[in-house]
Amino acid sequence: MNRKVSVAPMMDCTDRHERFFLRLISKNTLLYTEMIVDEAINRGDKRKLLEFNINEKPVALQLGGSSPKLLAEAAKIGEDFGYDEVNLNLGCPSKKVEKNKFGACLMKEPNLVADCLSEMQIKTKLPVTIKTRIGYDNVEDYENFYNFILKIKSTGVKTFIIHARKAMLGKFTPKQNLNIPPLKYDFVYNLKKDFPNDEIIINGGIISTNEIKDHLKKTDGVMIGRAAYHTPYLLADIEKEIFSNDIIPSREEVIENLIPYIKDELKKGTRLNQIMRHTLGLFHGQTGSSYWKRYLSENMCVRNADIQKVDHIMDKIKLNSTQRIVGRSA
Repeated sequence: MNRKVSVAPMMDCTDRHERFFLRLISKNTLLYTEMIVDEAINRGDKRKLLEFNINEKPVALQLGGSSPKLLAEAAKIGEDFGYDEVNLNLGCPSKKVEKNKFGACLMKEPNLVADCLSEMQIKTKLPVTIKTRIGYDNVEDYENFYNFILKIKSTGVKTFIIHARKAMLGKFTPKQNLNIPPLKYDFVYNLKKDFPNDEIIINGGIISTNEIKDHLKKTDGVMIGRAAYHTPYLLADIEKEIFSNDIIPSREEVIENLIPYIKDELKKGTRLNQIMRHTLGLFHGQTGSSYWKRYLSENMCVRNADIQKVDHIMDKIKLNSTQRIVGRSA
């Protein structure tokens, strides 16, 4: 499985509809689910939580939790549903997550994390990976980070996704934790030097193909987050420049290819806005992008939007394209 470029697990963003949409643009990036709590999988509606379209693959399941038993069971269930990887979240800094004892607060308990990962690997044949931060609160020295990774490595885990910021637990909101703690890419570069035989993937603040290329000189892979969500057609540039794939659909073709999926999902009871909200940024940076966002906001991202809107969407796309061409020649 190619982990050279992946799209980060993002709460309220990387659901199955978003992943299907992104896969229409990029065939090679590895996609992740939102974080799903182990207990929810074990006791809830597994199909609703875990089912996905086969066209989304390769796709990895990210789990949240701190019970070795529950995480192991959830990992096995994920394998049965056809995921390609199971990832343990050790980086989420929200108060709610900390209260339930998972996410970044687990960096304080390396022995418990090791127990969780050992049990997960006993239960599943899938690769088990982790996504973590470089530290937490006032603990931000490389030695502590190195020892934490060394402990995890002792369980047999070989792939480490590192968000190159520390987490401020209980002090900052999740949004603040994505911006305020400074990025320290050198921690990740040094980790790769210290663990040359393991897969080290860097994450945090990466927004362009040039940055991806620079990071790939010093790490094994790059995970992008908000840039992929807010400007999804960035994945087209990644396909061309990182994966040397020139067969890329246009933005218009992406929507055209999405329409059969939309119609199929609406028959199953999915609401139109649950799918179309993910496409708001498709025309980002293009003349006519404000027209597209306004059209979606007024017609397709409202709760009661109906299938008739879908039948006319390509007419709106063509009008949007005309506006872009006019805008370029003006």
